Amino acid sequence: MSTPIPDAAASQAKADEQSEETRKPTRFEGLSRWWNGLERWQQWCVLAVAVALLYLLPILNPPLLSTESAGYNFPLACFDAARFALVALGLNVVVGQAGLLDLGYIGFFAVGSYVAALWTSPDSTMVKIPYLATLPLAMIVTGIVGMLIGIPTLRLRGDYLAIVTLGFGEIIRLLATIIPALKGNTGFQSIGRPPGTDDKGVPIFVQSNGTAWYWLILTVIIIVMLLLGNLERSRVGRAWIAIREDEDAAEVMGVPTFKFKMWAFCLGAALGGLSGAIFAGQVGFVNNQKFDVATSMLFIAAVVMGGAGNKFGAVLGGILVSYLPIRFIFIAEQKYLVFGILLVLIMIFRPQGLFGARNHLLAYGKKAKRVAARLRRDPGHGTEQEATS
Repeated sequence: MSTPIPDAAASQAKADEQSEETRKPTRFEGLSRWWNGLERWQQWCVLAVAVALLYLLPILNPPLLSTESAGYNFPLACFDAARFALVALGLNVVVGQAGLLDLGYIGFFAVGSYVAALWTSPDSTMVKIPYLATLPLAMIVTGIVGMLIGIPTLRLRGDYLAIVTLGFGEIIRLLATIIPALKGNTGFQSIGRPPGTDDKGVPIFVQSNGTAWYWLILTVIIIVMLLLGNLERSRVGRAWIAIREDEDAAEVMGVPTFKFKMWAFCLGAALGGLSGAIFAGQVGFVNNQKFDVATSMLFIAAVVMGGAGNKFGAVLGGILVSYLPIRFIFIAEQKYLVFGILLVLIMIFRPQGLFGARNHLLAYGKKAKRVAARLRRDPGHGTEQEATS
């Protein structure tokens, strides 16, 4: 009886598996393997230590990271970096998760800022509410605005969608100029802030106290990342990955692409409004000059450089885009040129960004392919462990 000859698919799968096992992992892959090799309780311990260090960062003021030599208050620098990180998280839902190129994200940021200003500033005629109440209100309002913009535009794709969203960002700025209630260049002053005083009765959340604002926005970022992590592992997250990779194929497989794109657009808009409301409270002043197209391009650069589709990459990109111009004066003077060059280099040499997107569906497909090949070569052999790992 002759020995069966393995088919070409099995041979190719075996070769792919051997090459994957012998290939030297990159630094990021090695870090990922180390993390995945930890027990669940060990991962939580590492996260607890990391979060504690993040909260202590403005107090520790490490010399290597300090911005005092550049003449900038380090706690305020921490807040600015965290603010950009929160913006990048929201934009990453739209661009990185669902694959929708939004060039006018600054518009949602502006709407959130004006919501906080209209309902807390004495310059506004609106009914005044506590500042903290404007945070969920800003998310609701910007989410509705995102839905109104998304209904006619999300059927567009690629460059057409990018052009429409770019126009939306500029329209919001122009509306703030021509609508009298939004006060144009004059803007709104003395925007409300969260309550709280120290033991001497001095308010904690003042513009100069970057530490308190940093702790507030860091808490928001942690909550948002936990929620986004759960969402990524849900049916919605899998639908976003399918739409991002191939929208036509997703439609053929029965995925209601318009509905899930709308969810991504509204959620991203809500997070943009939340970050805008926090920004307005910290600076205490909002006018139409704070929301230009160039800032929107920095938001996009943060997501692309950090890694579109990876929430940790988006956070890292937001931190770099905000922190580097503060830390290094020569970058601040030409930051648009510097980040433009960095963006081009990253697109050439590492198009997935510093932290690439984790394509769960593709990873599962490759693993299933290897298991099927092993079954063909050696039916009944112990593949249960790999199939369930």
